[in-house]
Amino acid sequence: MIASGGPRPARGTLVDLFFTAIDRYHHTASYQVKRAGKYQPINAAEVQDRVRSFSMGLRALGLNPGDRVAILSENRPEWAYADWACLTARLADVPVYPTLPAEQIIHILVNSGAKAIFVSNETQAAKIAKIRADVPDLKHVIVFTPELVPGADLTLAALEAHGHTVAGPAAIAAWRADAQQVQPDDLATLIYTSGTTGPPKGVMLSHDNVFSNVEAGRVLIPFEQGTDVALSFLPLCHIFQRMGDYLFFATGTSIAYAESFDAVPFNLSEVRPTLCFSVPRLYEKMYARVLENALSGGFVKQQIFAWARRVADRRANVTLAGGTPGPFLTMAYALAFTLVFSKLQERVGGRLRYFVSGGAPLAPEINRFFYAAGLTILEGYGLTETSPIISVNIPGAFRIGTVGKPAPGVEVEIAADGEILTRGPHVMQGYFNNPEATRNAIDKDGWFHTGDIGVLEENFLRITDRKKDIIVTAGGKNLAPQPIENQIKTNKYVSQAVMIGDKRKYPVLLVVPNWDSLEKWAGRKGIIWTQRSQLLEMPTIHAKMAKEVKSQFTGLASYETPKKIALIEHDFSLERGELTPTLKVKRRVVEKNHAPLINSLYDGADPPGG
Repeated sequence: MIASGGPRPARGTLVDLFFTAIDRYHHTASYQVKRAGKYQPINAAEVQDRVRSFSMGLRALGLNPGDRVAILSENRPEWAYADWACLTARLADVPVYPTLPAEQIIHILVNSGAKAIFVSNETQAAKIAKIRADVPDLKHVIVFTPELVPGADLTLAALEAHGHTVAGPAAIAAWRADAQQVQPDDLATLIYTSGTTGPPKGVMLSHDNVFSNVEAGRVLIPFEQGTDVALSFLPLCHIFQRMGDYLFFATGTSIAYAESFDAVPFNLSEVRPTLCFSVPRLYEKMYARVLENALSGGFVKQQIFAWARRVADRRANVTLAGGTPGPFLTMAYALAFTLVFSKLQERVGGRLRYFVSGGAPLAPEINRFFYAAGLTILEGYGLTETSPIISVNIPGAFRIGTVGKPAPGVEVEIAADGEILTRGPHVMQGYFNNPEATRNAIDKDGWFHTGDIGVLEENFLRITDRKKDIIVTAGGKNLAPQPIENQIKTNKYVSQAVMIGDKRKYPVLLVVPNWDSLEKWAGRKGIIWTQRSQLLEMPTIHAKMAKEVKSQFTGLASYETPKKIALIEHDFSLERGELTPTLKVKRRVVEKNHAPLINSLYDGADPPGG
């Protein structure tokens, strides 16, 4: 069975998208950035001026169509200017995560043959200076700071000066005409995967790959042109947020850059966005905070919350089934919303119409809670290699627990072993300078093998797990850890949970406590501690966490149920390589980093039922 999202969008380029949006929204605020404690608008006319001078400056440096230029920066307007400048100069850009250490950047710059790199500040310039001797093709280091910093060759102002030397009406017209010589199949960007199973591979995405995704997004997500505002906070180095920002730009949605991921809760209340792209980690944290606030209150507050949640769930049951709530339920929900859920709405600014979730599976219970509270999360699915969207829930076709129906132009098929295959204009051109890996990923019929396991249910795609994450126990039992982990993470005392058990006798579980909740509980019990490591050594704490975690094991078969639990003090981190830049847990790295602890869980006598 093949599920299809219908006709593919017309072919096009990101340069077409840029100029069309500039012409259509010439006087609107394309971007917003916080300066001097307040968000300031940057209108489309200024964006075009900056992009033109950057683009012409890159050409004046001797860069030619087809050359690669890297961008090493956090999210900010200059990131977008540099990206648009490369695209309109017919260069391919190579995004580099600012969290990467210098040693990991060498492979990306050498493999891509980048001739120039944009860096955001002195710290990033120093990273490049440290490795520059190992990157012989790199000719120019351009820093976003106003002043030249050690390790950089020129500032943005100097780059713009290069561009202005060839300015004037005729030159400007020639720039635009030259930019529009780009073709849909030309390489737009080279994005390197995280490389958990080897050196990072460069994913080649053409202009039309990404353009087709943007055009599909226009059809799928309702926009209110001229009034929509989006908060951008996932790394622009990742195709999920980047495609989202292209989509926002193309629809006249003003893009406000968050100060940092940690500042997102505060920035939400400042910007008051109507749309947001995010990964499940944000929703998990918001959900945990709501539960903690509700359940740590007095008896009356707890009862009101429980009642409001029951009412909201009843209303959700009706609306998700396509029905209309009756007058009594409508009145009850209005009261529940006022007493409980309006506070959650206020935390996200009070205007949010849609969250879009991707990058990792979202626990259905969390999605349902937000929906019941009046905040719709449109969960989707895709990969870097698919530009990224394969499927997404939309307001008119919304089913919690799935990642929606295929996007326009996208085909999806489930292979005999359960692997999700996809074909269409969104599939990458291949891996850069790696034909063998390309052949392994894309078969002769054009189907891309995602490495994910799933099923189709009335054209809705449900992801069951990552193929390489499937645990096969020593007894030959197959189990999918992600749904179980997501179920466990809905407990207010759990921050992270990772199942281990491949080629072992039974599965075990590593748990990072939600320290806010656990420390409050310990305080109420009169437990005294000075360091969290002391809490982890206490039998009382182990018993409490075991009770909470096991309460989430409902519906699991015996072979799926973790037999032992170990607590970890520190949350998984980017710095230790345990998370991807979009905050997905790298299971193999976690297993390696905690090998002694995991091995200790298998020492001694087997547990009952093991």
